[in-house]
Amino acid sequence: MSDVFVHPTAVVDEGASIGAGTRIWHFAHVMSGAVIGADVSIGQNVFVADGVRIGDGCKIQNNVSVYEGVELDEGVFCGPGMVFTNVRFPRALYPTANDEYAKTFVERGATIGAHATIVCGTRLGAWSFVAAGAVVVADIPAFALVAGVPARRIGWVCECGRPVKLHGGYGVCTVCGRAVRLIDEDTLEQVSP
Repeated sequence: MSDVFVHPTAVVDEGASIGAGTRIWHFAHVMSGAVIGADVSIGQNVFVADGVRIGDGCKIQNNVSVYEGVELDEGVFCGPGMVFTNVRFPRALYPTANDEYAKTFVERGATIGAHATIVCGTRLGAWSFVAAGAVVVADIPAFALVAGVPARRIGWVCECGRPVKLHGGYGVCTVCGRAVRLIDEDTLEQVSP
């Protein structure tokens, strides 16, 4: 684990794979089968379970538990206190076997706001943006901005994360200048780099 910073209060179990430049902060716990990419920031009091995959450049803020069955593509942002789940019908007296965990996949560049909840078995599209406090119960399209309980699409965002207003199915980000177009009701694509 060369070029990896692990705070003295953090626990990284033997067998965890951690990429160069990754920083693991106070009171975090990374289990043995976790695979964490390069240049990842694992905040204070974060738990990363066995079998979790976290891509390069992800930022996981304080007080987040990334449970088995969750996979984060590169560049995903997990806001403070957001929640992943991995069991659809949890019962203390009827535990779920590991092979029954519902998978959750968060695609490249997606943002999950503070205290949002991601119900297991969902896929968050590339560059999507989940507002703080939202509860995601279904798949989210790429570039979608979702909010509420349950989360519903309230708009679209640019790759840079800023909302984009569409006119006639096209829009240009007022911050970075990227152009986007609406393909159908649930599909937005970026048309300029």
